[in-house]
Amino acid sequence: MTREWRDLFITDGAAHPSVGPEPEERRRGFLGRLRENLRASREALGAELQSTFSGPLDNEAWERLEETLIYADVGAPTTARIVETLETDAADSPELDLGERLRELLAEGARTGEDRIDLRHDPAVILVVGVNGTGKTTSIGKIAWHLTNELGLSVLIGAGDTFRAAAVEQLEEWSKRAGTDFVRAEPGSDPGAVAFDAIAAAKARGHDVVIIDTAGRLHTQDHLMEELRKVRRVIQKQIPDAPHETLLTIDATTGQNGLRQAMLFTEAVEVSGIVLTKLDGTAKGGIALAIAGELGVPVKLIGIGEALEDLRPFDPDDFARALLEA
Repeated sequence: MTREWRDLFITDGAAHPSVGPEPEERRRGFLGRLRENLRASREALGAELQSTFSGPLDNEAWERLEETLIYADVGAPTTARIVETLETDAADSPELDLGERLRELLAEGARTGEDRIDLRHDPAVILVVGVNGTGKTTSIGKIAWHLTNELGLSVLIGAGDTFRAAAVEQLEEWSKRAGTDFVRAEPGSDPGAVAFDAIAAAKARGHDVVIIDTAGRLHTQDHLMEELRKVRRVIQKQIPDAPHETLLTIDATTGQNGLRQAMLFTEAVEVSGIVLTKLDGTAKGGIALAIAGELGVPVKLIGIGEALEDLRPFDPDDFARALLEA
């Protein structure tokens, strides 16, 4: 069963209304678009699987499979583990359905750590970081909409990107659409001050969740990464165990560079989850497995477009099927 938004979040379940099942039509629509967006990778993998599994399973066949998975951005270490397991399983069970077993291994490879978001705090603080152009602002708006409209939670958004006025305006529009409170500052203000004010306002007004945006930055910009650390320290002065979730937005079309981004952001601010965006026709998709397998950071959300319904909780089984099944 495809994961729903209510499956992504851990709540106390006491103060908020229960949410009914999500319409099946909406889930199927997303899966159809995901399959279409991953068609190029699926067709390449399918052709190689047919060639590999229909002939002799010799070293050359396994090497071809490795090359195909690496080309799909699965990453060399993760690919090596998957192919080694599949080769062992094939030797132990000659009648094994290797295509189905590979799908299981890909799904297993995409699972790691806690893949839910814990909102059992008062308030829960979500910090969102990432490189410019990865869809960070729109992802925040969509998350806020679902928290407000599907889980019945009270949300405040803090516009911590004080360098780009367009980002603040875009986020404010999403805030109005979602029905959340909004805290902003003058352009060029200290991002840490925005985070401080947002949490103070959330405490005073009794909000359930605070989502704090940050300015987009390259993972190679040391002074801006230090600024992120400062924002985190400011948050912890008000709530020692916060932020309770730090989400990093990664553009899936950047491939292995996305893995490098995840590595450096994780070192700076202890990233707890990935929002994998732009899984469009040019993205190969395997980066979800590379990040999970090599960094141990779970992908929690995936985005396949600009519309509200194009961001959803990540489901490893659905993702593996979209990559493999015709």
